[in-house]
Amino acid sequence: MGKENKTSVSEFILLGFSEYPHLQLFISVTIFLIFLISVLGNLMFLMLVCADPHLQKPMYFFLSNLSFLDICNTSVTLSTLLHSLMTGDTRIYFSLCMAQLYFFLSFLGIEIFLLTAMAYDRYVAICNPLRYVLIMNRRVCVLLASASWILGFLDVISHTCLTSQLSFCRSNEIDHFFCELTVLMKLSCSDINSIEIIVFSHGFFVSCIPFGLTLTSYVYIISNILKINSAKGRHKTFSTCSSHLTIVTLFYGTLIFVYLRPTSIHSQGQDKVFSLLYTALIPMLNPFIYSLRNEDVKRALLKCLPINHSGNYYMNLFLNIKQHLTHRNN
Repeated sequence: MGKENKTSVSEFILLGFSEYPHLQLFISVTIFLIFLISVLGNLMFLMLVCADPHLQKPMYFFLSNLSFLDICNTSVTLSTLLHSLMTGDTRIYFSLCMAQLYFFLSFLGIEIFLLTAMAYDRYVAICNPLRYVLIMNRRVCVLLASASWILGFLDVISHTCLTSQLSFCRSNEIDHFFCELTVLMKLSCSDINSIEIIVFSHGFFVSCIPFGLTLTSYVYIISNILKINSAKGRHKTFSTCSSHLTIVTLFYGTLIFVYLRPTSIHSQGQDKVFSLLYTALIPMLNPFIYSLRNEDVKRALLKCLPINHSGNYYMNLFLNIKQHLTHRNN
């Protein structure tokens, strides 16, 4: 391909969900509400962790990083979709597309690393509780979180640089709601073998190895929980990691379905729907998952609610009764 092909595309057209013209209003309202709830929910959790001294623990430190990451990820991926739905302008400049691709891949890698760090935190808390405070000190937590962000931003530079050098002479229509790497590679008429090798090797490093470490952590966690004699003790111990396990299952489950399912059942429409799950719906659900299942967070939230003292009294009484009934049933 000639040099002119590399510069022939100055902008792309994001098709988004244009195959459903009769549902555009419903899709617009739904996406906007998901975006709003996701940003406000994660922002509220961040403020809660910063304001309450009882939440100054390693687990909540990592969760606050995850909340900030979810805000960034949702803003990057849904901003262009919301713009196109509300204005009808589906164009995105080449440079902005590459920037969106870079930040999306970076945030994806950062989340994988953060979930792995959180799995290690839960492993130490359950399998080595007496040394938990010593091992998971502030320095270690900051180091793990910083390494997750730095590795995430550095790891995908090669992906973005190589993609920006591709020739896009077939079409400038991206059948997605954001600039997604695999879709861009399909549009290219250049030789993409080198990029595919880099994507595969980096994908193994960024996803398979951290996933293996997370899985190993939970093998030790579950085996340690099974050694506890009382059902009440097992339930109490497992509840400390159930929120993280739920998030990991949802996150990796959608990624596996989008990128590792057989090509015989491949559908671009399904790809867009499941991409919407891990870029919008899961970030929206995350603060609710690790807030509603955590007594410390619920108590901290009650302190911040603008209700009178008697209201706080009855809400605390309700929580105590609920906790008592749960322990009695177990």
